[in-house]
Amino acid sequence: MENLLRPLIVVGGSVVLTLFIGWATDRLLCKADGRHSETPLWGLLRRGRIPYQLVLCAALLRGSFDTAQMLENHRVGVARTLTLVLIGAAAWLAVRIAAAVVETSYSRYARVHHDAARVRRVRTQVSLITRVVAAVVGVVAVAAMLLTFPAFRAAGASLLASAGIIGIVAGVAAQSTLSNMFAGFQIAFGDMVRIGDTVVVDGEWGTVEEITLTFLTVRTWDERRITMPVSYFTSKPFENWSRGTPQMTGIVYWHVDHSAPLDAMREKLRDILRECPAWDGRAYGLDVTDTTPTTMQVRALVTAKDADDIWTARVTVREQMLRWLSERHPYALPRVNTADAILPPPRSNGRVPSGVGAQRRAHESPRADR
Repeated sequence: MENLLRPLIVVGGSVVLTLFIGWATDRLLCKADGRHSETPLWGLLRRGRIPYQLVLCAALLRGSFDTAQMLENHRVGVARTLTLVLIGAAAWLAVRIAAAVVETSYSRYARVHHDAARVRRVRTQVSLITRVVAAVVGVVAVAAMLLTFPAFRAAGASLLASAGIIGIVAGVAAQSTLSNMFAGFQIAFGDMVRIGDTVVVDGEWGTVEEITLTFLTVRTWDERRITMPVSYFTSKPFENWSRGTPQMTGIVYWHVDHSAPLDAMREKLRDILRECPAWDGRAYGLDVTDTTPTTMQVRALVTAKDADDIWTARVTVREQMLRWLSERHPYALPRVNTADAILPPPRSNGRVPSGVGAQRRAHESPRADR
């Protein structure tokens, strides 16, 4: 009877005590989170309640297992298993605590500073720091688990003696991986590209969504994800539209007939932009940039506060200008030379240009003879 009650008391007592301590700690964190709503630290710490309870349960079982005198034939295996669980849970809890502290620091920084570029830079650095801390804690935890086995402790001297050769071989084999890791640190602390930046890579326009030590993810405008090694951004040129100020100047091109009313187009461009919320009001303009034997190229410049608004302003100007030309000045649109020309309307004084008048008289003279 004693052999049956002792394991139940030890295991059951450890589980009940773990659940009680975990519940009490969670209640305290909830109260602290309610009292200090200005910081998310206490709420983020609650994410570590599962590894916290695992640490408590494993520590209680490991401490009471030797005195309980149960499972004598499996004492070594059970003790080693509890030790491994304790090390793993402690590492998990350490990662959660470090992530909560780092995330709280970032939230405080983002609340104080209103510069979006600096906030994105700090966000990139914080995410990489969190990943580095998790990797270091994981490596230390695995090393501690391996050291619990006597065979690994005995082979420690020989492993240290051959560490130089192994390091050289590993460095040559993982050259690309190491270069990506160093490139990740360079991106994070060199302020080359940040999470949330608008970039153009390989002709694709998108927003940086994730940065790790080895790869970078760009979300395109059509919601595709492009995953690229971070070494690409340290070895090849790319466009970063969010670098410096987010203000941008956009260009819209049209190919129109040589008789297109440029002054009226400039006035229409001004009217379109005044009714376009995406235009920031800084500048606009319309000029002839090139000519061909049949058309001329007209370029409009518009400004906006960021990349999203410049796209909206460009498509709005392009669409409304074409609609206005087709409705009010159809002769200004490009046409094939062999087609019948649509003559422009006469001027306000009733006179028409000499070339147009000669063309009209040429069309009307046969009818007059009849």
